[in-house]
Amino acid sequence: MPHIVDFEKVSTAGLETSPVAEALAGLRANEARYFRNKYQHVFAVSPASEVPDVVERVSRILREERGIVIGSPALEATAFEVDGLSMAYVFYQSGLSINVMYGIEGGKRAVGFKLSDGMEVPEELAANFKFARQKSKLAGVIRGSYFVIKGEY
Repeated sequence: MPHIVDFEKVSTAGLETSPVAEALAGLRANEARYFRNKYQHVFAVSPASEVPDVVERVSRILREERGIVIGSPALEATAFEVDGLSMAYVFYQSGLSINVMYGIEGGKRAVGFKLSDGMEVPEELAANFKFARQKSKLAGVIRGSYFVIKGEY
């Protein structure tokens, strides 16, 4: 069952098994605030076990585009359409957040990685990506990177 992510009262609900649960909850809330402010979209997530198609789509794109397999279990995921974009998010136990942005009519297509404050760069990403830092009131320091999707999904 989906639950709306509150960016005013940050909660670790659904993320309790993460060693960086507070920071991951802040990262999730930061994404919720962004979509609310930019698109007036309410950001809701479900347990990953309830939306395996979303987790598999993100995993497939990572695997086929870059040969990446995320070793951490997925905790929560969501997929939605906003402003001509199909968006998918997966939040992992390690503190990693991955989003896939895919233009419905073509155009923008990318995978974004965000690391929660306090987590190490996952081994599967360390060799191929450099992470830029961004400060967030909700999430502390977020480190992020991305790549452009070349295939059709």
